[in-house]
Amino acid sequence: MTAPEAPALLAYDDVLATYEPVLGMEVHVELGTATKMFCGCPTAFGAEPNTQVCPVCLGMPGSLPVVNASAVESAIRIGLALNCSITPWGRFARKNYFYPDQPKNYQISQYDEPIATDGYLDVVLDDGSTWRVDIERAHMEEDTGKSLHVGGATGRIHGASHSLLDYNRAGVPLVEIVTKPITVAGARAPEVARAYVTALRDLLKALDVSDVRMDQGSLRCDANVSLMPIGADVFGTRTETKNVNSLKSVEIAVRYEMCRQAGVLQAGGEIIQETRHFHEADGTTSPGRRKETAEDYRYFPEPDLEPVAPSAELVERLRETLPELPWLRRARIQQEWNVSDEVMRDLVNAGALDLVIATVDAGAPADAARSWWVSYLAQQANTRGVELADLPITPAQVAQVVALIEEGKLNNKVARQVVDHVLDGEGDPAQVLEQRPDLVVVRDDSKLQAAVDEALAANPDIAQKIRDGKVAAAGKIVGDVMKATRGQADPARVKELVLAACS
Repeated sequence: MTAPEAPALLAYDDVLATYEPVLGMEVHVELGTATKMFCGCPTAFGAEPNTQVCPVCLGMPGSLPVVNASAVESAIRIGLALNCSITPWGRFARKNYFYPDQPKNYQISQYDEPIATDGYLDVVLDDGSTWRVDIERAHMEEDTGKSLHVGGATGRIHGASHSLLDYNRAGVPLVEIVTKPITVAGARAPEVARAYVTALRDLLKALDVSDVRMDQGSLRCDANVSLMPIGADVFGTRTETKNVNSLKSVEIAVRYEMCRQAGVLQAGGEIIQETRHFHEADGTTSPGRRKETAEDYRYFPEPDLEPVAPSAELVERLRETLPELPWLRRARIQQEWNVSDEVMRDLVNAGALDLVIATVDAGAPADAARSWWVSYLAQQANTRGVELADLPITPAQVAQVVALIEEGKLNNKVARQVVDHVLDGEGDPAQVLEQRPDLVVVRDDSKLQAAVDEALAANPDIAQKIRDGKVAAAGKIVGDVMKATRGQADPARVKELVLAACS
């Protein structure tokens, strides 16, 4: 017997004509602490499987957890940055469920006493307008391990021949940030979801509490979506699309779920409260497991941990450490650099803004720093298949290249070769030039004059045009000299010599 076909997706405009979308965003943030939430195991990403574990994070009998103070402070700073109230006294709880990648068969989390409550985050949409997303809570918990399903076609447990478990991630500190229902967004609901996660990621990065790498799972987004008929006042049944791992995918997943749920409802079906998997390849979702309620988890206070009770003095001290908010910083930088909204959006979308700022701080002019990162270095990142920030070149090194150009020791063509050698691991730009003196711009006028004279002699017709006042013709001679000097000449100086020779 074959499974019944799923109802067709409803066209997006038809969804909006009939239903009001309701969103709820749950974002899990792995904190960048040196050790785990309740033990001293390291948290570094990418270690050999099951090498960063101990009796505590493996849930061995007799082991006792101890709260990571640094993680608590990071959680408080997150709450403050989200305009939340900080809970003066709260307990951890045990969240009971069975997952093979949670060795204790329960998760230490916060239930009815989260560290931060009732906040908001103002996010900027594509047209420059602002949307306020209300925050329900931010609570601390520990991460689970990771399962690797082997032998199937999809990498999921269905169809796999066996599974491998890596507990290195088990116990890594997490903060889960949960929004209140996001309503009346209408057609902009997917955009609001993306803008919220984007703004939250920027804020967390500015706080320096996480590397917010969605590709490595240190920032994971679960998107709750439901539909209710226009004019109704009762929310529909929600689904939770788990672990959407890119900003664009957040928008795609929300839009798809809106169209899928509307198709089910229009066909007379019912929405099942469940988790769903997002598929990057085609932008669809598929069923996961039935979604539990709080009662299913059988929460009870964690007996092995004392309550978390941050003093008012600690909270105020941490408040003073909050950085300039990313969007305010962008507005200030944009004004200082005198660039358009479009240019600033391009810098942000390319992941180049912080790199350009750091390059300027290292001494480079803003225009030159921006040009290097969004043009040549962006091309190199694309060619190498890495993020711009992961290129093996620092803003300080880029600033050094810009300084060498300004000093006349490099021209733009040769500067790119120097950058290539830096990217290949040959050291700072100065070290590259020391090892490769043939890259230094030729500034000896006698050598340049000889090359100019040779090029003019080989092109008498061009030389005559220049003598007749056709200055543009000098470009051919400049090009020949650049070729003869293997790009090491200063083209501006070469042009001066050409025009002087033909005067």
